[in-house]
Amino acid sequence: MQTSPPNPTFKHLLSPGAIGPMSLANRVVMPAMDMNLCDEGVLEDGDIAHYAARAAGGTGLVITSAAAVAYPIGATSRKEPGLSDDRFIPGLRALADAVHAEGAKLCVQATHHGKMSKVDTADGRPLFVPSMPVGERDMSALRDNTPTELGAMATAVSEGKTPSFREATEEDIAWLVGQFADAARRVMRAGADAFEIHAAHGYVLGTFLSRADNRRTDRWGGSLENRARLACDVIRAVRAAVGDGLAILVRVAGKEYGEEGSLTTEEAVAASRLFEEAGADAIHVTGWARNPFRDFTDGPLPNLVGAYVDLARAVKAAVTIPVIAVGRVLPAVGEELIAGGGADFVAMGRQLLADPELVGKLREGRAASVRPCINCYVCVEQNFWDGVPVCAVNPALGNETLLPFPKLAARRHVVVVGGGPGGMEAARVAAERGHRVTLVEKGDRLGGSAWFSQLTTPANGPLLDWLQHEVERLGVDVRLSETADADALAALAPDVVVLATGAHRGIPSVPGADLPHVHTGDTLRGLITGESDSGSRTLRLLGKAGRMSGLTRDPERIRELTRKVLPIGKDVVVIGGTLVGLELAEFLAERRKSVTVLEHGSQAGLPMAIPRRWTAVRQASEHGVTIHRDTEVVEITPTQVRYRLGEETSAVAADLVVVASHVESGAPLADDLQARGLEVHVVGDAGEVGYIQGAIHSAWRVARAL
Repeated sequence: MQTSPPNPTFKHLLSPGAIGPMSLANRVVMPAMDMNLCDEGVLEDGDIAHYAARAAGGTGLVITSAAAVAYPIGATSRKEPGLSDDRFIPGLRALADAVHAEGAKLCVQATHHGKMSKVDTADGRPLFVPSMPVGERDMSALRDNTPTELGAMATAVSEGKTPSFREATEEDIAWLVGQFADAARRVMRAGADAFEIHAAHGYVLGTFLSRADNRRTDRWGGSLENRARLACDVIRAVRAAVGDGLAILVRVAGKEYGEEGSLTTEEAVAASRLFEEAGADAIHVTGWARNPFRDFTDGPLPNLVGAYVDLARAVKAAVTIPVIAVGRVLPAVGEELIAGGGADFVAMGRQLLADPELVGKLREGRAASVRPCINCYVCVEQNFWDGVPVCAVNPALGNETLLPFPKLAARRHVVVVGGGPGGMEAARVAAERGHRVTLVEKGDRLGGSAWFSQLTTPANGPLLDWLQHEVERLGVDVRLSETADADALAALAPDVVVLATGAHRGIPSVPGADLPHVHTGDTLRGLITGESDSGSRTLRLLGKAGRMSGLTRDPERIRELTRKVLPIGKDVVVIGGTLVGLELAEFLAERRKSVTVLEHGSQAGLPMAIPRRWTAVRQASEHGVTIHRDTEVVEITPTQVRYRLGEETSAVAADLVVVASHVESGAPLADDLQARGLEVHVVGDAGEVGYIQGAIHSAWRVARAL
């Protein structure tokens, strides 16, 4: 695990700024992230608490989730905010008051979802589009969705009905412009500070702008000026309706991905100039992948850090109004971007879901205490079936009333066994609440199996760094390289024991499973980190040399070294194509190994959140990984793995076999401790296999209640 660097300063990110008539305390913006907490368009207490928490954490500008200007017409959910009637104003006013009370400003994002208006489909209305859709979308990624997921996606909001479409007429367009203007008036009456016009992500204004959607030959299609005309008319109408009463932001895709005729950066830049001329006060530059199944992690929620900063720079160079950059903008990226003149503000969505106190911590010089997003897509997955977002690392997301923690009735001695994410989170929360905490870990480092997972999933590394930093900051007594049996734990005189000892990783019951070239994730980790005496002599010597030199404590150096040398043979078979197996397969394929994945089930990549799963399967295939689903391993030989697929039995060459299945929960130590009269709680994979999300959430719940 890497040592946290000294806390940097963020003088540009934290400096005050202005957008039109709106003054802001800093340059951090929370972009729209759908929470699905409204009731038929009305903002409820849960929504208000969610945004108020981010305002209280120091965020300069909070933008609501997408609100439908003509609700329920043009809405994609019955749980999104509505702007079409005065009955929505009280909820908006309560939200504005709550955000202002915490020192932040409020922006309401406004849109008509157009071809994505699921409520219209459910209610039998044709979808509002510039031109009738053509072509068929690539749906192949859905093969790795479970029947339950597919059913939820098909029936959420649209109730399983098939959409129909209608090309917008002149009357429709005039009506839509009026709906935006009326919505802006209501937002101003509610006391908000800004109004964001959404002209991206496949919503109506974005589809008029993009040649891939707009094939009209009238004054609304053809040239860029014509395709941008509707958005410009909306901007002008909103300006006329609110004057200087609201700042007007426009969200535009700096680039669309994945389809011929998609919006280009050059077109987005030219459109941004037109938006400025029409009266926009700021341009919010996003990105969008046109096939949400295949390419979702290209946009709108990219997996690359700083994915759209170059798009923001291009727009910034062409306009004189402020530019907001978005797209996995971490604090250091935002500071550099603003300092270099590439943008004026930066939007941090998933990062502010993970830690609503981000800005306050930066301001206090506590950057190392900012809880990082691990880019797992668990939050956004819920939107595919209209659920409330969940955060793998922030269990309070969607229910902010769970914080602050309950007042401590009496200080107790809490002993935590296991130093993985679950153990460190239990120790952190218990110590945060005021308990005396001892953490016992049998290994020589904190992190558990997640330490190894960061080799294949680098985004896990910052979470482990954060957990270790917080455990140390809170004064937890950490004891490494100690085996915790019942006698040793009883000697510590605990008031309560939390077992976070992880899952058991076994091997399949097939002939040859005990051969020396067959490894579980645990034994493979031991080889790479120099803790194991099994495996090839060359790999053992490399691992032990790395251990002696300290190299095996540096994940990035391990990743780099294994790209150059990884003496495990050429052919690798991974048994189990779930989350762990798929990521390991891609890791090995990137290191020029021929990798075959044998998955027993019908879907690969479980239990990854679906956007990440779609991308992981695609990228593994692009790296040359062969994935066989619905297989049964029947035998492992010194050179092959034999498996059954349907009625046929086949064989694949194997110099190394890694078992990434056969993961079972269990904490046998619990019975012995309870027999001694101790209060015992089991968290993480020891209680139920749930990987990082399960570990963090179960540990948080237990420690919160101690």
